[in-house]
Amino acid sequence: MKEALRYLNNAKEMLKHVPVEDNTYTDIKPVQEVCGTAYLAVLKAIDEYLTSRGVSEKELPQSTEGYREMLRKYLSIHNGKLMREFEKLYKLLHIAGYYRGLLEDVDVVKDSLKAARVFIEKIK
Repeated sequence: MKEALRYLNNAKEMLKHVPVEDNTYTDIKPVQEVCGTAYLAVLKAIDEYLTSRGVSEKELPQSTEGYREMLRKYLSIHNGKLMREFEKLYKLLHIAGYYRGLLEDVDVVKDSLKAARVFIEKIK
């Protein structure tokens, strides 16, 4: 999970440089980048887990649906909650944070990064 944690740490470092007023990030573009990087950390963690289980680089998922299928196949057997956590992180980090740029509350963004770390730690 070394690479996944590197991505997540990069996201946290980027967040330190975003201006804040009244517990609100005032520049959304870097927050979107932070959310995108944190979501990539989640995907990297899944990739690392899958390759450790014998999945070749060529077979790694190329879409969100592909990640869902691999999670069902390789991880849901051990922990059914992981799929729900992945879905929450997908909606929060990728859709709301990165794609739509809806996350501006400091606590929400920081909690999202913590949730990504918890997910990564669970699949080590």
